[in-house]
Amino acid sequence: MSSYSYIVDRVKDMFVSGGENVYPAEVEEAVLSHPAVAECAVIGVSDQVWGEVGRAVVVLGSGAHAEEQDILGHLHGKLAKYKIPKSVILTDSLPRTATGKIVKSAVRASYTDGPADGHHR
Repeated sequence: MSSYSYIVDRVKDMFVSGGENVYPAEVEEAVLSHPAVAECAVIGVSDQVWGEVGRAVVVLGSGAHAEEQDILGHLHGKLAKYKIPKSVILTDSLPRTATGKIVKSAVRASYTDGPADGHHR
């Protein structure tokens, strides 16, 4: 029996940050481990220094409260530093297909603009 974990993700969702491949599924899994987070999509956004950096688009659970720094702080020790998103956007919902899958292309279209280290709602 192997003690390795494998992250399976769509190659087109992967982004490169500072020369390192970042697979959003791994980052999303870590973000979703925060008790206040109900849903999450991670996308790569342009950055002048690193090429691309992560941005987590997060839906909080009903009645839950968390700020960007709470979520980012939760990721330290769970992910390598280059995998931790540089920003978190809190939103009320994520776009989904009729079968309930998050539409990453719509998330990218809606949340790519803006500074990589800023947040907007």
